[in-house]
Amino acid sequence: MEWGLVLAITGGAIGVILAGIGSSVGIGLAGSASNGVMSEDPEKFAPLLILSALPGTQGIYGFLIGIILILKLGMLAGKIPSISFSQGLSIFFSCLPVGILGLISAIHQGKVCTSGVYMVAKQPKDFVKPMVMAVFVEFYAVLGLLTSLLLLQGIKL
Repeated sequence: MEWGLVLAITGGAIGVILAGIGSSVGIGLAGSASNGVMSEDPEKFAPLLILSALPGTQGIYGFLIGIILILKLGMLAGKIPSISFSQGLSIFFSCLPVGILGLISAIHQGKVCTSGVYMVAKQPKDFVKPMVMAVFVEFYAVLGLLTSLLLLQGIKL
């Protein structure tokens, strides 16, 4: 068994899984609050949909890094290169920023969006304000994505 390849694939999987868990929790928080508000006022569906969906972007970032890793390894072409242990370890750690930052920021973005849902329930015209607050949290997930992307691109196979 080639341990470098195992480490590389494990790192990619962890990045995807952690970001996906964070997005699931964040969407669950905001979506639950949105459902409660819409049970009283179904006309608020559009702004609540956006607030509920925002924490899902971190899962997309993790998935993107997973796809980039699959392409880098040549897994779709069926030509998987021989990867040393140190290369595998480098790839493993390169995938962690998107996973860890995705996990944490998606959960916190879900909390911010949940508060925004309650704000929209009382003041529908102020929909943009909670969106801006949610974007502040998103910024750190984007930094995790860029860090993982740049680190992966720097690893020569």
